[in-house]
Amino acid sequence: MSREVDLDITGMTCASCSARIEKKLTRLDGVSAEVNLPLNSAHVVVESELTDADLTAAVEKAGYGATVKTTSASGPEIVDYDPRHLRPRFLGSLILAVPIVAVSMVMSWQFPGWQWIVAILALPVVTWGAWPFHSAAFKAARGRSTTMDTLVSVGIIVASLYSYITLGRAVAAGHGWQIPGDYHVWFEAAAAITVFLLIGKLTEDRAKNRATAALKALLGLGAKSASVLRDRSDGAREEVQVPIDELTVDDVFIVRPGEKIATDGEVIAGHSAIDQAMLTGESVPVEVGLGDSVTGATINTSGALEVRATRVGSDTTLAAMADLVSRAQTGKPAVQRLADRISAVFVPIVFAISALTLLAWGLITGDWAMGLHAALTVLIIACPCALGLATPTALAVSSGRGSQLGILVSGPEALESTRSIDTVVLDKTGTLTTGVMSLQATQLSDEDFAVLARLESQSEHPVARAIVESASTRQWSDTDSRVEAQPLAQASAFQERSAASSVDDFENIPGGGLQATIDGAEVIAGRPDLLRERGIDVSFSAVDVPIGATIVALAIDSHFRGLTFVSDEIKAGAAEAISELHSLGINTVLLTGDNAQAAEVVAGKLSITEIRADVRPEGKIAVVNELQAQGQAVAMVGDGINDAAALAGADLGIAMGSGTDAAMAASDITMVRSDPRQIPQAIRLSRKTLGLIKGNLFWAFAYNTAAVPIAAFGLLSPMIAGAAMAFSSVFVVLNSLRLLKFR
Repeated sequence: MSREVDLDITGMTCASCSARIEKKLTRLDGVSAEVNLPLNSAHVVVESELTDADLTAAVEKAGYGATVKTTSASGPEIVDYDPRHLRPRFLGSLILAVPIVAVSMVMSWQFPGWQWIVAILALPVVTWGAWPFHSAAFKAARGRSTTMDTLVSVGIIVASLYSYITLGRAVAAGHGWQIPGDYHVWFEAAAAITVFLLIGKLTEDRAKNRATAALKALLGLGAKSASVLRDRSDGAREEVQVPIDELTVDDVFIVRPGEKIATDGEVIAGHSAIDQAMLTGESVPVEVGLGDSVTGATINTSGALEVRATRVGSDTTLAAMADLVSRAQTGKPAVQRLADRISAVFVPIVFAISALTLLAWGLITGDWAMGLHAALTVLIIACPCALGLATPTALAVSSGRGSQLGILVSGPEALESTRSIDTVVLDKTGTLTTGVMSLQATQLSDEDFAVLARLESQSEHPVARAIVESASTRQWSDTDSRVEAQPLAQASAFQERSAASSVDDFENIPGGGLQATIDGAEVIAGRPDLLRERGIDVSFSAVDVPIGATIVALAIDSHFRGLTFVSDEIKAGAAEAISELHSLGINTVLLTGDNAQAAEVVAGKLSITEIRADVRPEGKIAVVNELQAQGQAVAMVGDGINDAAALAGADLGIAMGSGTDAAMAASDITMVRSDPRQIPQAIRLSRKTLGLIKGNLFWAFAYNTAAVPIAAFGLLSPMIAGAAMAFSSVFVVLNSLRLLKFR
């Protein structure tokens, strides 16, 4: 019988770490594992007699820490990941590295004894500042593998030790404070590598921290307490405020208008409209009454409800959504750093060449001192200063240019994902449409429309708000004469007219309607079927109804007066965005929790051929997984809580800036302006950035490949090696700056 175990992992620094732990766990009998680098966790399925202790021991043998996660009664527990531990190292190293590099590289600034000053300044940089790289390299060595951190650590250690040994040789030769120029030190190389690669680590850690922010934003939506009805000793019931953690199944709680529903439950008394935007993404509330199910964290917009709790804590829909996001991020394919992939081959080769260089010089020429010098030169010239700059500099320029354009990219994984994207799945409401209902058309006279607006002004329903807002800007006619109001006076004209009228006995009708007595007349508005159920003859031609519109029928004193139509508007630029995506060779899919008819209207206007409608949150991630299973590389674009799991599970998640914090935290790319045209622009920027990173890596790798043989033959002097290393770094930076011209 299989069981599932979640582990908290400590000590991971890169994709190689997560891959190593995964490999160790899956080698155990009957175990499959997925390791989540951003959340520092692992999800393990065990189909054998292995214990939890066996799992944690396997992780510890790989050089990492592991503990079994415990389930909290209030739902998933999110462990904070704090990236700030790198900032002091970066700032301290930067402050010290600036004078080190400046004095070492500019000969006119050098003074007697400058080597000693640089040596003192470099010591904390190459030890304390570079400690994350040394630690990661040691763990990789314990796991019998090499990573980018191995090359960085060895390069820093070799350059530093060689320089300190050189100073020791100078002292042994009788030199004191003033060291001759032929005793070359390479402290600047070690310090520069440390600073530049710490920039890359900080970028990586910010991206990792966003993943935990997504889950915290989701869980933060829930209510903190509930108004529970408890029986007293005298048989009466009293209302008691209970923390959400203490709520149990079958507790009955009160939900007043405007309050969040405390947990999943069943309505046992009352009628209301529930705003389920966090679930469906749609702005129109859903009517609920006796026997209907309601979901925790959704909002009660109108009447009071009595609800019996059916699921609490980790069993609720909200907790399940948080788990969906977590699992989606865990299941996302681990994208190895391009530099790590290169170093996996390059590092062992460099070490082998260095060892062969030493042996060749010693055995063939007998000059072991020259052999050691050449071997160390090989390691130093292979030190990945340009290789380490390749990704962080391109990312820094890309993120700066992207922020100017309103596009925020989380990190290298997002960039790499855009390379293969061939399908973009788009949420409808808030992404392609405004998410705000507006008046589309009305069959009513001005007088009847004014009556409808007075009735709707008593409701907070989005349909009602659309009608009232439209009424405040209309030009009204009186029975005696038509008065055309000026634009600035239109709103006040409607308000004065509404204030003068009498709205009595207002009632929100369960099932989608309103009724009241206005100036002595019985007025009812709502769905046509609702009016028919009350014996009112509502007849109209289907051709008169705009496709996809919400219909509001009006009756005064039981006489049908006409229809009004409201709908969600398509965002400006949406059609242009879809057209550009198609021109990039990308297929588009409309994915929405709205009904099929409304989805077809939007898809038809935007030339989207594939539609998935009436889809709930768990269905959205299922659709993404289905497309991925078909071999498609999927980008998901959304803005709601209901999109968070799909954003995390897609190969590339793109969030609209107007959306929820959870959606933006779960995404790889966030578009600040919420302009649909930024979708293809973001993909183009990401692809351009990835192209530059690959170009940078190629030239950095080519530099090392060309320089290593020269160093091995002893033909490379320290000064030339330093200049070549500086040139390769400058080239990478200048190449990255080309992104500033991106449009």
